Amino acid sequence: MKLRFEQLPGGVVAAEGFRTGGVFCDIKRLGTGKGSNKGPKRDLAMLVSDVPGSVAGMFTTNQVCAAPVKVCVARVAKGVAQAVVINSGNANACTGRQGMKDALEMTRLAEKALGIGDGLCLVGSTGRIGVELPMKEVRSGIAAAARILGSTPEHADQAAEAIMTSDSRPKQVAIQFRLGKRVVRLGGMCKGAGMIQPGMSANGARPAALPSGLHATMLAFLTTDAAVESRALQAALREAVALSFNRITVDGDMSTNDTVLLMANGRSGAPKIGTRSPEFRKFQEAVTQVCLELAKMIVRDGEGVHRVVTVRVSGARSVAEADAAARAVGNSALVKTSWHGGDPNWGRIMDALGYSPATVSEDRVDIGYSAPGSRTILWSLKRGQPTRATFRSLCAAVAPKEFDLHIRLNLGKGAAILYAGDLTEAYVDFNKGDVTDPTTLGG
Repeated sequence: MKLRFEQLPGGVVAAEGFRTGGVFCDIKRLGTGKGSNKGPKRDLAMLVSDVPGSVAGMFTTNQVCAAPVKVCVARVAKGVAQAVVINSGNANACTGRQGMKDALEMTRLAEKALGIGDGLCLVGSTGRIGVELPMKEVRSGIAAAARILGSTPEHADQAAEAIMTSDSRPKQVAIQFRLGKRVVRLGGMCKGAGMIQPGMSANGARPAALPSGLHATMLAFLTTDAAVESRALQAALREAVALSFNRITVDGDMSTNDTVLLMANGRSGAPKIGTRSPEFRKFQEAVTQVCLELAKMIVRDGEGVHRVVTVRVSGARSVAEADAAARAVGNSALVKTSWHGGDPNWGRIMDALGYSPATVSEDRVDIGYSAPGSRTILWSLKRGQPTRATFRSLCAAVAPKEFDLHIRLNLGKGAAILYAGDLTEAYVDFNKGDVTDPTTLGG
């Protein structure tokens, strides 16, 4: 996707007044694991603003919720923050009272090392569930990270690597745009490749935000030097997440740790934005663009993913029904394996639609394929009946690494989009592990 704003290097430090960095402190045990876990890969990152600023967050609605998420929900509600400390290799989830104690200790240690006020540091964790944090290593990592923070693209690369688990590559983006007469910058980094079907809300409570309407999790951290009131920042992030991270699936599994945080420090000098400010919509669009770009990076890097499919459902009786239909298709093992095989098997799609919670009338359904974003659609099904499109032409339509699947229910005005990956042998091989070798087991 091409952003409608000027892209910059630097990820989370492209915005003025932010520093970051990452270190290896052996949370990911040296020489163990798969993918990015193998070898001395950085496993602890810190991100800090020169000054306290507004903060917004969106969090997993999984009823089993990790300790760092609980800490963040409480602190983000106060609307101000200055830093975040993130570890990979351990989710600190299902760890009881000790887990909460460890998450809070991480924030206290980071606050002390950075010289910032109490309660201004947030925390994120990702990795295996049900294992207590190795706090000796975490303590040394926080001290080491605080000493090497900087604002160069290289520092951003370190942090982006340090939050990775089963990811095969780091994920970053940064843009700049004008608010009034000032140039404003917005950057972000994220991680995620498996256990991916986020459904996040502002306080972790259900339902998740919908459009107005191995070690795995998705974490995203965004920074901006715009000045934004905390309520406006939360409103912008909520809508952005609804249109991006809450629109993706790799395997249909919602993590215990999904978190998106956005900090705004005002260092650009642009006037402060509120929800009624004339520049709010432009800022909102920028946040959405960055979140969507990062979200698509997650799907493209999904565990074992070979093809990425944008499922476009329209004509449902409501947005909720369109969303349900899209998720039934995008999470169907039979549909996903057919995508991997390059088989335009619309029968499996119809089956998934039929058992979804959405209202479906068989004799009204249209199914077709197109290049990403194209209006030229090759229909395999019209009004529930096969078209004259040849099998060869349909196979050619689903052969590319990325394509759009169009589903029209023709029952109403509800519409939804889902960004999904196929299901491959590589996903199974990666996640099954080997019980005789615990180092191969995932989150």
